[in-house]
Amino acid sequence: MSYVWPPTYEISFMFRKVLAPIDGSAYSMKALDVAIDFAKRYGSRVTALIVDDGSIDVEEVRKKVEEKAGSAGVKVEVKVIGKGDGCSVSSKIVKESLEGDYDLIIIAARGRTQVEDILIGSTALSTIVNTTISVLLIR
Repeated sequence: MSYVWPPTYEISFMFRKVLAPIDGSAYSMKALDVAIDFAKRYGSRVTALIVDDGSIDVEEVRKKVEEKAGSAGVKVEVKVIGKGDGCSVSSKIVKESLEGDYDLIIIAARGRTQVEDILIGSTALSTIVNTTISVLLIR
């Protein structure tokens, strides 16, 4: 049995807009679960960001996100951007976080990598180092 603290105004105002980068991996879907929980508990508006780098099926990932959000009863905006212009995925995440005026990025520590020994992936690390807003890293 666990106790759930009631929402506080401080948290509600600190994290009004949340960005959750999603690549379709189990890790990123776990990060989406946390973002959905923020929406339920604190009224945060969640945007799931899918960066189309050509290696994922964007429609399949979009469907997973919409199903997860729908089953939780939370509205999640899904935004798809192309990698384009030679920028890395993390650069696109950072750019979107700043241009979209987000308060928090909730990102998985690892994405689709198959190497279990890696504690934090390059995209997550680069995002954390280069953004100016708060980041919640989900392991």
